[in-house]
Amino acid sequence: MVEEDAGILAREVRRRFGSVEAVRGMDLTVPHGEVTALVGPNGAGKTTLLLMLATLLAPDSGELRIAGLDPVADPDAVRSRIGWMPDTFGVYDQLMTHEYLGFFCEAYRVPASAARERVAELLDLVHLAEFASQPVHVLSRGQKQRLGVARALVHRPSVLLLDEPASGLDPRSRVELRDLLRAQAREGTAVLVSSHILTELEEIADRVVFVDRGTTVSEHRMADLGSHRSTWRIRALDGDLTGALRSRGLSPGEATPAGVDVELESEQAAADLLRDLLADEVRVVGFGPAGNHLESAYLAFTEDRR
Repeated sequence: MVEEDAGILAREVRRRFGSVEAVRGMDLTVPHGEVTALVGPNGAGKTTLLLMLATLLAPDSGELRIAGLDPVADPDAVRSRIGWMPDTFGVYDQLMTHEYLGFFCEAYRVPASAARERVAELLDLVHLAEFASQPVHVLSRGQKQRLGVARALVHRPSVLLLDEPASGLDPRSRVELRDLLRAQAREGTAVLVSSHILTELEEIADRVVFVDRGTTVSEHRMADLGSHRSTWRIRALDGDLTGALRSRGLSPGEATPAGVDVELESEQAAADLLRDLLADEVRVVGFGPAGNHLESAYLAFTEDRR
């Protein structure tokens, strides 16, 4: 990918608040047509970076580009191209839900002739059509989160910035959010999502950027994370599963009703182990990662930084 074609580009970005350097040399690339996950602990600088990308903070130094534009030199042009959903955002509680989205259509200069249709389309997209004529204050927290996603999409942005978008969502709404973001990526949007819900990011994202203490630790394609050491959980109907694992030089954990945990070097090692257990007639009925590859990779990449 040519960096100039990226939806988002950050190079050596720094931002200080008094004596605290919240972002200190962070790098990031978010291609069009993909979902990129921004992963790191509290205080890693994720929200500060997103605020700079959203033109709400200026970096002290470094380079930022949104759809090829400088958010410091040309903030209005950048804002016309980004959809921004912060971690916490205010809503106009006394407006009707359709009025709320209509207000943002007007703010983003969506033509009046198209605004009504766009509002109806978005309310249907986030499953809030039945609340169109209800005041925003009757919505639950999760429903307001979905309304926030719709608000970010009113002007059909080419870049999406989402800070903890799944906060407060029930399981079905999280699945719908996943499908919505994947659909946006298929349409060519550059999507950047910051979240602590790693299991769901693994299903959404094409790429991941690990950050910690204000710096970028590493960037990876999600498909490559299976090559890292992780814990796998195995369950068998009968037989000496623990003994079979030890005979192969492995160190299994204590057997529980959920199965036996064992650390393996890669997905290839897991596939080879399963093949061998079945060849030895161990009646395996459960075999898979105990957690998820994204979580395991993040812990591995940040182990020396704790």
